[in-house]
Amino acid sequence: MNSTIRVQSFETLTVTTLAIALFADNDPLVAQLDQHTGGRFGRLWNEEPERDKVGRLFRYAGLPGLACDRLWVVSLGEQSRFTPSRWAKAAQSVAAAFAEGPTGAAAHTLALVAVEGLTDADKLRLLGRWFREATYRYDATLSKSTKENSGKRGCDPLIHLVERDSADLAAALAAGEAVGESVLLARRLGDLPANLCTPEFLAKTAQELAEQHHLHATILNKKAIEKLGMEALLAVAAGAKHPPRFILLEYHGSGAPKEERRPIALVGKGITFDTGGICLKPSAQLDEMKYDMCGAAAVLGVIDAAARLSLPIDLVAAIPATENMPSGEATRPGDVVTTLSGKTVEILNTDAEGRLILCDALTYVQREYRLSAIVDIATLTGAIVIALGKEATGLMGNNDTLIAELQQAGERAHDRAWPLPLWEEYQDLLKSRFADLANIASERGAGSITGAAFLSRFIEPGIPWAHLDIAGTAWKGGDQKGATGRPIPLLVEWLRQRAGSTSSP
Repeated sequence: MNSTIRVQSFETLTVTTLAIALFADNDPLVAQLDQHTGGRFGRLWNEEPERDKVGRLFRYAGLPGLACDRLWVVSLGEQSRFTPSRWAKAAQSVAAAFAEGPTGAAAHTLALVAVEGLTDADKLRLLGRWFREATYRYDATLSKSTKENSGKRGCDPLIHLVERDSADLAAALAAGEAVGESVLLARRLGDLPANLCTPEFLAKTAQELAEQHHLHATILNKKAIEKLGMEALLAVAAGAKHPPRFILLEYHGSGAPKEERRPIALVGKGITFDTGGICLKPSAQLDEMKYDMCGAAAVLGVIDAAARLSLPIDLVAAIPATENMPSGEATRPGDVVTTLSGKTVEILNTDAEGRLILCDALTYVQREYRLSAIVDIATLTGAIVIALGKEATGLMGNNDTLIAELQQAGERAHDRAWPLPLWEEYQDLLKSRFADLANIASERGAGSITGAAFLSRFIEPGIPWAHLDIAGTAWKGGDQKGATGRPIPLLVEWLRQRAGSTSSP
């Protein structure tokens, strides 16, 4: 898709498809369109019964006085109720329609809409990302004939109409498209079936990223993991056919000497399939447990985006990757393991496995690197879906400043997270008579919080740490089934702010 910025009056723009954003009430552009179409557009628009429905797309063809062949109008809803979220919904509606295509040469006016709190560059970063994301099509396991029969889609070229053109705006658009590309990487990984996306496959993908972006990669196999003493990771992997991997990628973007680097660690849960182990999950929607590695996919996507955008920051990506399967070798409820930190854990539920692999990874990165912050990303608990639904990622941690930064970054990126408390009182629920702590709470309730409370026990004093529970946001089910790539936009926006960069979204 060839994407460009242009300053031009939309009435004279010669394209196949033109999408215009209009408010449902008293929009001055209606009169402008009326003037060019001899009054025809106004009559059609005023007869639309759902023009106040945000994101609703109306298609018109054969209107006189316009240079375009087809006019599409996306509703922004009522002006008095307009918000950045409503603009985002309208923009994503147009992006999806253009991507479905074919539309031929296409243009839109969404960047011309004044949106509170967003500069022109902000809007183009978001638009670049959304229009790139909308092109995603899963075809990795489709037959050749199915792929060939899918037909031509999309638009080319795509023109973003703006009030002014500048190198800064072009850079913002390109940066947004780059982040969109990284989101697509994570979505492709998430959507692959578990017989293809194995721990070995994740490791191979990390190595390919390292080669592409000149990163430093370290892949530890099962023998090396055993030598380190990562018994919690090994306990989860005990019943698996595919051996575990511990994946490390280093991105050195600051240019600082090694002894001066204070990288941020991003730790992603990489359960490539989660049966629940001996504590077997119900069969309904069990196929969706291939998405239990979406934390790992997000971490790979973020480091890919950082490299694409040349962010002046240092990162360490750490991914413990394994299946969680039942077998005669599998870990049993009641087993006690010694984690890499030396703390012992009583495994009361083998389906609370994500926190077990993460705790060893968290300990490792703190031992090996002088970190400025840690963020772990995990499809950790079904409880977060009960608490927040599919809209917001759960956010917890030990540092108010870090939590506020991440929440604000999510708002700016339209990839929202919502904080939950992590008070000391929740730690009492993890007490065990037979180990330093249990891997699940002693009573029901606060499942997402106690999961984070478990992880907090493996964070050294003084290190800012945050936990993102993406079990509700990493994928969609039903007719929309598929990985979302969240929270890559949130994290890239946060890193941009941390780095003080102006070249990325």
